[in-house]
Amino acid sequence: MSREFIYSGSPAHIIFGEGKSATAGEWVEKLGCARALVLSTPQQKADAEALAARLDSLAVDVFADAVMHTPVGVTEEAMEVVRLLKADCVISLGGGSTTGLGKAIAYRTDLPQIVIPTTYAGSEVTPILGQTEGGRKTTVRHASILPEVVIYDPVLTLGLPVGMSVTSGLNAMAHAVEALYAEDRNPISTLMAAEGLRAFKTSLLDIVAMPKAADARADALYGAWLCGTVLGTVGMALHHKICHTLGGTFDTPHADTHAIMLPYTAGYNAVAVPKLLAPVADIFGGSVGAGLWDFARQIGAPLALKDLGLSEADLDRAAGIATENPYWNPRPIDRQSIRALLQDAWEGKRPA
Repeated sequence: MSREFIYSGSPAHIIFGEGKSATAGEWVEKLGCARALVLSTPQQKADAEALAARLDSLAVDVFADAVMHTPVGVTEEAMEVVRLLKADCVISLGGGSTTGLGKAIAYRTDLPQIVIPTTYAGSEVTPILGQTEGGRKTTVRHASILPEVVIYDPVLTLGLPVGMSVTSGLNAMAHAVEALYAEDRNPISTLMAAEGLRAFKTSLLDIVAMPKAADARADALYGAWLCGTVLGTVGMALHHKICHTLGGTFDTPHADTHAIMLPYTAGYNAVAVPKLLAPVADIFGGSVGAGLWDFARQIGAPLALKDLGLSEADLDRAAGIATENPYWNPRPIDRQSIRALLQDAWEGKRPA
């Protein structure tokens, strides 16, 4: 049987290992930089300041106002700091919110980025930026958005609360599930997606049972790298469109939204492409949607959109926005079908 596909590997430098975050300064210099601006959320400001202190003269300051969904207004504030301090690179310490801010700065300036993830979001290895303005979240894909260096240090995730570990991991898993049926999928992306899902299946169960287990934390970061990488090489579909709608318009928590929606969007598409999603059924058991839902419940993930503060009255508007300019999807979508899918997700009903 003949095969035809296109595969483009990521040019990012991936540094993986215990204690490797201590090499951040070396990578600043390898990038030819000397004035790094360290980014974080307000919650991780102390960690960012400690990192800046270790960098000594290589760091010019800390900007600790990163928030979910990368609002354009916050990016503009950070841009002012970049210009004022003449920063020549950014170091993003944290999860998807901080990584998103670093990407937004790089997209506008082409400054080099070093990312040190402390969650399992996976967005640090994609050339995709999602940003919010005027109540709408839009995405852009560009080479300048891809961070040049990603340092995975499992030690930094040992203190990540179990609940955040679970939702962050499911968020990354959603990237891999969509990669399995992406229009531009290829054999390499499919292999990486399945391997990433297997890594999370075992590591998240172990983290729930033993939160300080170093091997489980390392395996989860490995899964995050795999799942994020495949998202960076193929297109997005229904799942990401709905999550961008809910997060951008209703400000639902990013990782929680992905965690809740995954069984429903995957189950919806499994009707059209059961063979492509067979690895999900094999790994999690049963049908695609039910297997993912059962796994989410087993590890204590949120299961219902109503628990995120979304009202039932919001679902009509969400269905309308999600189907206005839909992403490519393997199964046709219409407003009525998506409204029904959102209703099930709002109630937290186990997919059939």
